[in-house]
Amino acid sequence: MINSIAWKNIWRNKLRSLVVIAAVTFGILAAVFSAALMNGMVERRLRSAIELETSHIQIHNPKYLENKDLYYFINNADSLVAEIKKMPEIKSASKRLKIMAMANTSSSGTGVMVNGIVPEKEKLVTGIYNKILDSSGTYFDGVKNNPVVIGQKLAEKLKIKVKSKVILTIQATDGTMVSGAFKVAGIFETSNSMFDELNIFARFSDLARLTSFDINNAHEIAILLNDTKLSDDFALKISRQFSTLDTMTWKEIQPDLGMTVEFLNIMLYFSLIIILLALGFGIVNTMLMVVLERVKELGILMAIGMNKARIFKMIMLETIYLSLTGGIAGLIFGIVLIQIFQYSGIDVSAYGEGFSDIGYDAIIYPSIGWDFYLGTVLLVILTGIIASIYPARKALKLNPAEAVRTEI
Repeated sequence: MINSIAWKNIWRNKLRSLVVIAAVTFGILAAVFSAALMNGMVERRLRSAIELETSHIQIHNPKYLENKDLYYFINNADSLVAEIKKMPEIKSASKRLKIMAMANTSSSGTGVMVNGIVPEKEKLVTGIYNKILDSSGTYFDGVKNNPVVIGQKLAEKLKIKVKSKVILTIQATDGTMVSGAFKVAGIFETSNSMFDELNIFARFSDLARLTSFDINNAHEIAILLNDTKLSDDFALKISRQFSTLDTMTWKEIQPDLGMTVEFLNIMLYFSLIIILLALGFGIVNTMLMVVLERVKELGILMAIGMNKARIFKMIMLETIYLSLTGGIAGLIFGIVLIQIFQYSGIDVSAYGEGFSDIGYDAIIYPSIGWDFYLGTVLLVILTGIIASIYPARKALKLNPAEAVRTEI
């Protein structure tokens, strides 16, 4: 009975109710869509970082992390990789030889990180090979001796193209500086321009031969899991099994990204709460006007025996229905808008240079989980309950004898 009365009461002044509902609708729409944009950006950055840069887990010699010295390597890396691949959580694993070097061409020179990889195995761990356009060469094919794959930003900096020669000057295992001529087989381009500018990929065997490095060892073992959520637990398992080595998850390798992911939900709900707080003041004002306009009516209801609990419940339900109607409408519009842009994306290429500098794509694909929608509905209901308290208390303080004599 009270539910039906409360629902009918909010439509007694349709214009005022529609204005409040519209405000809540647009507020929730803005909150949901902005949350989806932020979540989509972070999810895509995370996926890109794992697939192209870090993988889920990396294993190193503990001393290598201190200064990335050539001498601090993992012994018998091949047997270790074979043992790790037997674990059910593993999708794939690959060893790497990583050395800082100077890259020189006839036009320019710069410091780079040379990644010695086994191309066929690296394909199963990272997706760099997918980032080479048809017009930008191949993934180590087409060049017979010492092929390398470099980033687009680095190619621009060194002023080279496919089939161009680049000289890499590296420290060998005996401490001497050695140089080798390499030829560009392909040029990749990711959404992270800093990564593209710093990294060169060469074949493990070519780099090991140049530096006299033992091909059975490695500086790094990259591991790709079947599920990102397993990263922490599996890293703990690996660190216990191979206690002499250092095991790092993607969160530790890129702590800024890990922190962003950890605090994402807090940031999303924080922005939603701010919007609902602002809307809440408008709802309080509207319901207070409703109470003041119905002083005589409320007085009559009290006089004929409606107790204060029912009065309070009626005012509270009116406020909740008003908020919830706008909230659900906002969610529906938000879901539709997110579905439209989830596949086509939103092009922010005008700011693409700035986005790529921090590793984010210039095209944003908004997405958000259903748990956020549920949380939004619960917060809207909570906002309605809180917003109803002051108007309802105002109604309860009315004196029935005086209220029935009030002329509106």
